[in-house]
Amino acid sequence: MPSSSTKRKTINPQTVISTVGSIAAAAMLIRSLSRQYLPPEFRNHIYLHFRSFINKFSTQLTMVIYEHEGFNDNEIYTATQLYLADRISPDIHHLKVTKNPNEQHINVAIEINEEYTDIYNGVNFCWSLVSKKNPTREFYTHDDNGRSTRSDLRSLHLTFHWKHKDLALHDYLPYIINYAKAKKQNVKILKLFTVDKKVNYARTVTWTSVNLDHPASFETVAMDTGVKEMVMEDLDRFLERREYYRRVGKAWKRGYLLYGPPGTGKSSLIAAMANYLNFDVYDLELSDVKSNSELRRLLVATANRSILVVEDIDCSVELHDREEVEAEKAVARRSSKHGSKDEERPKITLSGFLNYIDGLWSSCGDERIIIFTTNRKDKLDPALIRPGRMDVHIHMSYCTPSGFRVLASNYLNITEHEHFEEIENLLSEVDVTPAEVAEQLLKNNDPDAALCGLIEFFDVKKKELEAIARLKEEKAARKKERKEKKQQEDELKKQQEDGTN
Repeated sequence: MPSSSTKRKTINPQTVISTVGSIAAAAMLIRSLSRQYLPPEFRNHIYLHFRSFINKFSTQLTMVIYEHEGFNDNEIYTATQLYLADRISPDIHHLKVTKNPNEQHINVAIEINEEYTDIYNGVNFCWSLVSKKNPTREFYTHDDNGRSTRSDLRSLHLTFHWKHKDLALHDYLPYIINYAKAKKQNVKILKLFTVDKKVNYARTVTWTSVNLDHPASFETVAMDTGVKEMVMEDLDRFLERREYYRRVGKAWKRGYLLYGPPGTGKSSLIAAMANYLNFDVYDLELSDVKSNSELRRLLVATANRSILVVEDIDCSVELHDREEVEAEKAVARRSSKHGSKDEERPKITLSGFLNYIDGLWSSCGDERIIIFTTNRKDKLDPALIRPGRMDVHIHMSYCTPSGFRVLASNYLNITEHEHFEEIENLLSEVDVTPAEVAEQLLKNNDPDAALCGLIEFFDVKKKELEAIARLKEEKAARKKERKEKKQQEDELKKQQEDGTN
């Protein structure tokens, strides 16, 4: 009896295989018949109801994050790639490794069809990278450096228990985005952007970039120590006042005017500020921009946490006011009626330029630094440099004793020398720029020889300045002499005319 009972309860493996095969064959037959005889709409209707029925028994929710949204990158997708790259575990067996020519580090990411489970606040979030075949399409890369083709549509799938949906949307994904922003800022390679005059497929001017590898820092800039500390404190305060700017209703930006003779270190200070803040630099040459609309497109295209630089603003372009432009347009229209071939050229107006610096368009972005440089502050329109536009005015003076000591430390690696006192006294007598001092220190590695050469340079410079001063005095004396001679001739002529009458 026991043996027969056991036989009845034992399931034959061949029977199981046969049953599964029959079910699979029946399913394939039903699928084939439905494709042949059922309309697509009816099949989709059945599929949706079947899927809805199955989902009722599932506690899992899946969010799909596509790589691109239209022509734009999906910020969540990019941020998640960076986030997961720092969480590679032994459970992942396939990694994607890349390196761009302009990067110094190797990028690591999970490969297609790999999965990774992340634990956040005690909740399991399962990530997987999915690729679906798609018709080959051509697109421009995000930095406009070239074109690429893609025959698949990639997406990240995030699966978790449905009851944690609010945690995922309001805490987990924002945490990933902020993590990625901080990581990109820490490993960021600074860029120098300039205006690209080439007409692209959209027929608009754009920015083009190169790596900014300038070694300048506040420690190496040859300027007064007190001024450097003031600038650093002002930059630190600016970065910490996001909520303050929102509360007072101002755009989160700061303007700096650097003025002084050529060679006083304006460009070096800009590079030091960029390295200190880790901000990209946009170098705007106004003569490359033809109209207010072009200027608006360029300024709106600048990124957050960046420095916009307009060098030599007093001579880079002539900013016209509204009345002058309207008058020129009227003259152009009259000339065209008389057959003139001169074409009307759009120009940047002063009002238009100021509107993008301090008007509504200035609020299209956060953490912006705007820097104007000039050799002649007195030549600038007061509207350009008033507070609110140029908040901090920094005079880049001739070389000072503290600036000289910085240069001696940079170029000769010394902090004290017997010639320092003599050179500092000469600095009070002769105006020389930090660039001129640096050029002399660069000529010799031996501190004694370099400093003696600098003293000789001061003597030559002093004689040149004295010669220039004598020439000016002689010129002024000749001018005065000619004026007095002309006055005497005029008086003599007048006396002769009076005598004749």
